[in-house]
Amino acid sequence: MSYAELFCQSNFSFLQGASHPEELAVQAEFLEYNAIAITDECSVAGVVRAHTAIKEHSLSIKLIVGSYFILDDFHIVLLCPNRDAYAELCRIISNARRRSEKGQYHLDRWDLMSIKHCLCLWLPNSSNNNASEMKNDYWAQWLNKYHKGRSWIACMRHLESNDAEHIQYCNTLSKTSDLPIVACGGVLMHSPNRQSLHHVLTAIRHKTTVEDCQDGRLSNTERALRPISKIAKLYKPEWIQESIRIAERCTFDLSELRYEYPAELVPDNKSAMEHLRDLVKHGSQLRFPEGVPSDIQQTIDKELTLIEELKYPYYFLTIHDLVMFAKRQKILFQGRGSAANSVVCYCLEITSVDPRQISVLFERFISKERDEPPDIDVDFEHERREEVIQYIYGKYGRERTALAATVISYRLKMAIRDVGKALGLHESQLDFFIKNIFRRDRSLNWQSQIMELGLNPESYKGQQFIHLVNEILGFPRHLSQHVGGFVISRGPLYELVPVENAAMEARTVIQWDKDDLESLGLLKVDVLALGMLTAIRKAFSLIQQQHKQSLSIAHITALGDDPDVYKMIQQADTVGVFQIESRAQMSMLPRLKPACYYDLVIQIAIVRPGPIQGDMVHPFLKRRNGEESIDYPSKEVEAVLSRTLGVPIFQEQVIKLAMVAAGFSGGEADQLRRAMASWKKTGKLKPFRDKLINGMQKRGYEAEFAERVYMQICGFGEYGFPESHSASFAVLAYVSAWLKYYYPLEFYAALLNSLPMGFYSASQLIQDAKRHGIHILPTCVNHSQYEHIIEDRKMRLGLHMISGLSESAAQEIIKQRPSKGYQHTQELISLHMTRKDLESLASANALQAISGNRFETRWQLSNQEYALPLLKEQCNHYHLNSEPSEYENLVEDYAATGLTLGKHPLQLLLESGLLQGITTSDQLKNKAHRSLVTVAGVVTAKQAPGTAAGVTFMTLEDHLGNMNVIVWSGTARAQKSAFMTAKILKIKGILEREGDVIHIIAGKLIDISGEIERFKVDAREFH
Repeated sequence: MSYAELFCQSNFSFLQGASHPEELAVQAEFLEYNAIAITDECSVAGVVRAHTAIKEHSLSIKLIVGSYFILDDFHIVLLCPNRDAYAELCRIISNARRRSEKGQYHLDRWDLMSIKHCLCLWLPNSSNNNASEMKNDYWAQWLNKYHKGRSWIACMRHLESNDAEHIQYCNTLSKTSDLPIVACGGVLMHSPNRQSLHHVLTAIRHKTTVEDCQDGRLSNTERALRPISKIAKLYKPEWIQESIRIAERCTFDLSELRYEYPAELVPDNKSAMEHLRDLVKHGSQLRFPEGVPSDIQQTIDKELTLIEELKYPYYFLTIHDLVMFAKRQKILFQGRGSAANSVVCYCLEITSVDPRQISVLFERFISKERDEPPDIDVDFEHERREEVIQYIYGKYGRERTALAATVISYRLKMAIRDVGKALGLHESQLDFFIKNIFRRDRSLNWQSQIMELGLNPESYKGQQFIHLVNEILGFPRHLSQHVGGFVISRGPLYELVPVENAAMEARTVIQWDKDDLESLGLLKVDVLALGMLTAIRKAFSLIQQQHKQSLSIAHITALGDDPDVYKMIQQADTVGVFQIESRAQMSMLPRLKPACYYDLVIQIAIVRPGPIQGDMVHPFLKRRNGEESIDYPSKEVEAVLSRTLGVPIFQEQVIKLAMVAAGFSGGEADQLRRAMASWKKTGKLKPFRDKLINGMQKRGYEAEFAERVYMQICGFGEYGFPESHSASFAVLAYVSAWLKYYYPLEFYAALLNSLPMGFYSASQLIQDAKRHGIHILPTCVNHSQYEHIIEDRKMRLGLHMISGLSESAAQEIIKQRPSKGYQHTQELISLHMTRKDLESLASANALQAISGNRFETRWQLSNQEYALPLLKEQCNHYHLNSEPSEYENLVEDYAATGLTLGKHPLQLLLESGLLQGITTSDQLKNKAHRSLVTVAGVVTAKQAPGTAAGVTFMTLEDHLGNMNVIVWSGTARAQKSAFMTAKILKIKGILEREGDVIHIIAGKLIDISGEIERFKVDAREFH
């Protein structure tokens, strides 16, 4: 006997299903089911996962696409027998979702009446009164009227108290309505072991505890996939056989979906390919005004031939249209990623990376063997990307375009909180757990840490908590919108995939994420946001205002490599500079000493986990410094590795090595790259080992060299960095460094006006600006604009810095400001601002020009009687005659604006005598290697890279600069409280020096935050 499960909800029926779609498909195969339908509620979000699992594991089970709906008391499952039915289902889901806010749906009776192709499985309510019977009779007649021959009564048996009555009622209903019965399970989990997790999910959904949750909690494990032998005992043979007959009618497969490109970008008298060739020819004349070099022309011809063969011209035309729109609107943009490997993309102005500056590898971008759409990422200014997004919606309409989804899944913090609340743990205890778990401590997993924090591992609840948190990790929680991946189609998009409303107004998203789209080979256009592009554009604007000089990215790069700019870079003076501002990058800069554009390309790529794990960093530095000889086993290998001194640094080099040294085709080499990306999870890299090593030995390379190349590939793992990415980033890195060197005032103002972005907070950027001789003026109701401005070659902080001040109030202050400025507080009170707005201005000392200080401002604001018209003239006659101390100003500065222009906290502590025997940041250069030092500073950043074996890189800031501290995992664990929570740290450790790079190896961590009471500054934590 065989069986097809036709009603099955995965965990994409959020907080209802307790198993992944992949688990359901694999388990159904194991149980020897004939087919399984994934029927999530008003959704097809999980079906691609099941489809991919079946394909990857070569399973024989048939996957049926469907969905479950509720309309008042009417419960129905729709299944897709063919492509037309699938389009119909997507339309119904889209209509129901678009009528409601995000996460909800509203099914209309018209949706069900319009069904022409889907099969209908009706789940009648158990009859327990006349009203229920009357409703069931109505729906039975309705199904016969509109969907006769495509409707069934779906009978479920879950061994509950009313089973016998329900079976009898279904039999009676079938006879009176002439609707056949089919057996189905209403499956919510692949295994009975998931019952406890389902209880937790139900409690989370109902916002209660498992103990208090009665509605929807499973009384047994019958909602799991059950063995066919058990199914045979529960249902009549003909009902089971009916499930097979229905499954046989369902022939639709997701692989049938085909993407149709938008056609309106092509002139009527041309084909898409002819138009693309014309655009590339025109672009090549602009990019190469002195004539296209012959080798570049050959590459262009090769790319165009492959684009035509794989039928991708519409895709390139679509991206070209977007960047031309941005160009017309003067929105800065830059293509990156694998697109930088394409000369066609360079000619179409999608990317700014000149193919003569890097080693172009088109197979990294498109290959015949890979047979999937190319991936072009375009970054736009993050503050103006919405203009591009709305251009897409306006051009193609909401019927034809939407953003890809991002699946928000349970990660550790959310899992601990939700599972803990469901099990009845107190919220304060959960907050304590979350705050004190250090997830980067590889030698002590979170389970052990949580036991140290007070969870009793011997208790049943403690054991359940740990088990259930582990189970729920990775479970989808809800759909969100992708950062910028658009799907654009020729016809209605809802015939390809359902569309629903996003949380953000004027945004719609499809129900699949980027991995689903990739699995089905569907095109996605990435419209991404990059803060540095906004900062660069704002810097250009300020330079134009201040110096009447017009600049562009192309103009700066055309000037060539500037030795003075690179000298600044070599000194690691790169706070705020794109990509080379992190603590790890700044440590490498004095060692690698970039002196030209391609050095920057290497610099950006080499400080990545891939090259570090592949043991490539130190050999490269030794060879660059002349400490190690460079040798190549062949001319072919030299051609691939000579630019990086014989050391493979980029993914493209690994691909080329496989091609020239082991005989891989371009497509095979790209498959190797893809296997590298996930080999630790899938083990897919191992099958390439023999082919790679044997191929190299066959071509005369020594076994040792072949083995070393393979081990380097393993070291790259999922972290290998493409040269194409790095080349795109290096352009912006150089431009931002050039701006910092030649126009520091405009650079810092633009950077601060573009926050949030980058690695540093406003406080850190302003401290760095002050170290570069820039004078910072405080916020002021009489001089500040909303953003930071340049005033007499000084930077005036903007009103948007003030915490708690509404934008409307700030704009009103600017709009109503008298020509001579405000003269007294009453003028501001008369603007009818809220009490919170006025208090925020006082706290930020923005009324200093009127009242003198914070205390005086508050005193004047508190005298409400002066708001009366007759007393306006007297309002400034009475004064408090009290001033805040430096300490009080410091506390309020940080509370109101997140920074201080007064004395740094460390300077105050030193001047007050509270810190003794401290070495300041500027004194470290005079200390000997391996000497004992004591330092102190504000904790401004903590980095714990995944490849650093539990090491945390910490940055301390004092009043003279920054200090780099290395904290070993054992040190962090032994002094966890100070490590995790200190805002200001005193550290006793050992100074280590390598050239100009100085680190402190932390020994003793002392939390001295209490010395500055109520002082608060948040560290930037990067995991």
